[in-house]
Amino acid sequence: MGTDEDIGAFTALTDPSVYVVTAAADGQRAGCLVGFASQCSLQPARFAVWLSKANHTYRVARTAQHLAVHLLPRHRHDLAERFGALCSDRTDKFADLPWHEGPEGTVILSDALAWFVGDIHDRFDGGDHVAFLLDPVAAHTAPADDEQPPHPLTLHDASDITAGHPG
Repeated sequence: MGTDEDIGAFTALTDPSVYVVTAAADGQRAGCLVGFASQCSLQPARFAVWLSKANHTYRVARTAQHLAVHLLPRHRHDLAERFGALCSDRTDKFADLPWHEGPEGTVILSDALAWFVGDIHDRFDGGDHVAFLLDPVAAHTAPADDEQPPHPLTLHDASDITAGHPG
């Protein structure tokens, strides 16, 4: 009971969405692919994203006041790979990528299926990841295409991506 194999078997049965989380603070911007995230409260509405302590985005997020959380369309595996496999310490992940400044000075990916900006309410250490508890302050969902309903990229879709951060 409670072994790594047991929890691995349990999580293998799920296929949650993956997200790109972007942070901007102190003249830096960063973004990473996140597999650990979920709405965690209805009243007030809150969402938690878990960032790896080894990740450059985590280091930028520690001093940020807001984070942007993006759902990617299933056909944009290239964006998931860019934000999951490249290391921000060595690469500008936003170069040649359509993005704009969003609410509260956040970085918004133009090709996202949907996004929201959250005020960082609190942070919780969970081991090798830290949870950022977010209070949503703005959100946007791309208009639906009647011929091709929106399907977000999932953990299974991105399972071939090897993390680019060190460690």
